Amino acid sequence: MKELLFLLADLWMIFAGFFFGWKLIRQYGNYLLGLEWIIVATSGSNFLVWSLLGGDEGSILYSIAYFFDAFSRSVGITLILVMGLMRVTHRYKPSWAVDTGVFALAIAVGLYLQQFRGHELHVGPATYYVIVNALTTLFLAYFSWRLWKIRAKGLAIGAALVTAAGTAIALIYDFFPIAGDDEYRTTHYILALGTWGFQLFVYFLSYRALHNHNVATGAEAASNERSVARA
Repeated sequence: MKELLFLLADLWMIFAGFFFGWKLIRQYGNYLLGLEWIIVATSGSNFLVWSLLGGDEGSILYSIAYFFDAFSRSVGITLILVMGLMRVTHRYKPSWAVDTGVFALAIAVGLYLQQFRGHELHVGPATYYVIVNALTTLFLAYFSWRLWKIRAKGLAIGAALVTAAGTAIALIYDFFPIAGDDEYRTTHYILALGTWGFQLFVYFLSYRALHNHNVATGAEAASNERSVARA
């Protein structure tokens, strides 16, 4: 049963990442969020294949999985997430150079953190992950308040809940392992993958709601395509 739940949780996250990531790019021209969503889905796909093949830590798939995990936990679902959501909270539209630079930073940090790969706790990287997650949570609390302010109360509550769940997962990930979990941490990953999938889903719906509100109030043009001037 646990293996089936793990499979469903991972497939859910993969679907949410690819489907809503493409929508963020296609409908809103938000490459920061769209590409990060797709990267999360790609990470989930690699993790699924690695798990189905036996979960060998000597496999190249494990190295790829660790890289993607470090990529998103350090910069992707932190700095890139905040910058992408600022499109609808502050009408912030970074240049192509900024977009490229922040993804290059995420790649560099992901590669650097490869040296800490393994089951043993590395306090430095683990503490860093918790700190950047906490800072991101502060912005997401503001993001939820913005949703409440435009009377999207259901989404505001949903965004707050998935953010709180994401923060709990970040703490459990390194510092508070689930008692009685197996050696593969299956229960943890069921909760983590399910939570991350719902974060991608709820943040997309919330982004759409704020975008539509901005368009309705004249704060933003209906077309969100990048202008030639930004090139």
